[in-house]
Amino acid sequence: MLKGERCLSPKCGVVRKPYVPGDHGQNFHGKMSEYGKQLREKQKARKFYFINEIQFRNYVTKAQKQIGSKTENLMQMLETRLDNIVYRLGYGRSHSEARQQVSHGLFTVNGKNVRTPSYQVSVGDIIVPKKKDQFKEITLNSSITWIENNSKKRESVVRQLPTREEIDTPINESLIIEYYSR
Repeated sequence: MLKGERCLSPKCGVVRKPYVPGDHGQNFHGKMSEYGKQLREKQKARKFYFINEIQFRNYVTKAQKQIGSKTENLMQMLETRLDNIVYRLGYGRSHSEARQQVSHGLFTVNGKNVRTPSYQVSVGDIIVPKKKDQFKEITLNSSITWIENNSKKRESVVRQLPTREEIDTPINESLIIEYYSR
């Protein structure tokens, strides 16, 4: 340790404190306004799906124009992006890796090469990796109920659009819709 004996005491600078620094740090209770909560949820969703602001706003406006629940429409559009499906299937260890794999052209949808990570996959689309040898050691995620996996052929078919119960993202999408309804 750099500080020597001091790090053995409770005054060690390496140990993080549960409050923000400064004179008023211990008295700060973190009360957030309604706008702050909505903004935080929007930013959390953007970071989770790796989407920029303009693209995310376009998804919200499309979801608001569609018939049905606005929140479910938004989550369905975000979940049926090709990069997200590649991540959910287990081809990529993270969203950014799955996004890079799609943009490098490693996957085909219905036999066509797709290099756009934001490509909207619809019901009945077949997603197949181009080089199946590259993904042999990867076990496909079978817990996704709205996508049918064929492990031997290494192809996946979208059987239905996901419902909110099938989506496990920790996002409160109603706050996002409220944020954009201002």
